[in-house]
Formats: sequence, C-alpha cells, structure tokens
Amino acid sequence: MDIWGDIKRTFKEGSVLTRLIYINIGVFLVLKIIGVVFYLAGQPFSLVDWLAVPSVTSELLHRPWTPLTYMFLHAGFLHLIFNILGLYWFGQLFLYHFEGSKLLSVYLLGGLMGAAFYIVAYNVFPAFDSVYGLLLGASASIMAVLVAVSFYDPNREIYLFFIGKFPLKYVAAFYVLLSVIGISTSNPGGNIAHLGGAFWGWFYISQLRRGKDWGAGLVDLIDRLAEFLKGSFKPKSRMKVTYKQPPRNDHEYAHQQHLKQEEINRILDKIGKSGYDSLTKEEKELLFKQGRK
Repeated sequence: MDIWGDIKRTFKEGSVLTRLIYINIGVFLVLKIIGVVFYLAGQPFSLVDWLAVPSVTSELLHRPWTPLTYMFLHAGFLHLIFNILGLYWFGQLFLYHFEGSKLLSVYLLGGLMGAAFYIVAYNVFPAFDSVYGLLLGASASIMAVLVAVSFYDPNREIYLFFIGKFPLKYVAAFYVLLSVIGISTSNPGGNIAHLGGAFWGWFYISQLRRGKDWGAGLVDLIDRLAEFLKGSFKPKSRMKVTYKQPPRNDHEYAHQQHLKQEEINRILDKIGKSGYDSLTKEEKELLFKQGRK
C-alpha cells in the first residue's frame, strides 16, 4: 500500500478544506513524533512553546511567527479531533456558498484576529496582570468560518444529534455566548480568541456584501508565493515548444474543436469531483477563455 502516495495525491487534488485538515493533522503528528524522540533522549521538548502565541508582548516580539503557527497547533488528540470535526462540518457549509480561496482567507485572518484579541486582552485587563498564557488551536479560525456562513445564510437548517434541526444562526449564537461565558472559567485566553474569530467572520461577510473582499490580497500573496516556490524547486523542462498551425480544412477544424470540447468536459468533471481549487493554472486559464466566448 502506497499510503504516502495516496496522501500526497489527495492533498494535491483536494479542496482547500481538505488541505487545511491535512495540515492540522500533519503538524500534530510531526510534533508528537519529535516529542517522543526528545522523551527517549531524556531531553525537555519545548518546540510547542515556540509555535504558540505568548501573552507577554516582549516574548511575542521574539516570536513574530506565532500568530500564524498557533492556528495549526493542538495540545492533545481530543483537542485536535473536535477542531477537525468542526472545521469539516462548517467548512463544508461555507464551500456550499463560496469558493475555496475565501475559506482559506477566513480561516487565516480569523485566526489572526483571534490572536489579536487574545494579546490585547492579556495586556489590558487587570485580571491577567500576573498571568502568563500560551494560545494554540484552530478554534478561532473555525469560529470565524462558522459565524461567516451563519451570517450569510442564517436560516439554513442543520441536524444536531439528539436535538434535531436547528437554524445555523442559533448554533453560531450559542457558541459565541458560550465563549463569552467561558472567559471567566478555565480557558479565558481561548474563549477571547474565539470572539476575535467570530468578529472577523461577521466583518468579512458584511464587507463582502458591499463588494469588498478583505481576504483577496492575502490569497493573492499566498498564490504568488506558491508559484514562486513551485518554480524554484521544479526542474526546468527541456521540452521544445511548438505552435499549432491553423486548420487546413473543415475536417481538421472539426477535429480540433472535438478535442477541445473533450478537454473542457474533463475539466468540468474534475471540478465536480474535487472542486475548482483542484484545477491547475493551465486548466483555469482554458476554462476562463472558454467562458468568454
């Protein structure tokens, strides 16, 4: 069984949601395996501390990457499982209305907003004067996705075990209220971060309805970075480029049109199976050109 090959294939061909789930699981497994190695060597393992967001601003200045890395970091197996399930359920609802690029931007910017709420709260409110905290987990990002889709489609009904069908707006309101109440309990930092993610989900959709996509710039930056890295590590092709000549007769023209239509059909089938984000750059360009005719 080529398990690693299957993972790479599904990651490459999967949607943004699939890739986010894979990254969260992959980071968890890699850190746990490294932790086992350190444990057997009798050495302390503190890499998690370097990836989670510290509440002390002086430490944050020395770890500026943590507001990004923390949203893929989980403390334990149950923490990971519950977040993965939430990301899958609410991410699927989000993708019912929007493309994967918007899901990616809401996840990342919702996580960053959650980190911002957390840092500000721990350095402003007297309750945290003598408290040192570390923030980790995808919960703020997931809350952003949940609030975004519930604000966009509030009356969509979802089925809850042992309860029945409920409008999505009540599910989101319940989690937001739970986060507010939870600030005075055992996980104040995490609940404050949830509220930051919720705020971003609401803000993003409210601005999107006005024609402003506040996540487009981030997605464009990620796409450019991905293209740069892909071009840097991909070996240069020695393939000779040839240019097609125009068809010489009606039969040749009809044959070329048939081949082009077969390619369009293949691309549409691929979208139906794996989503628009699974297309290559060339396939997207071909589909775009075809749509303009």
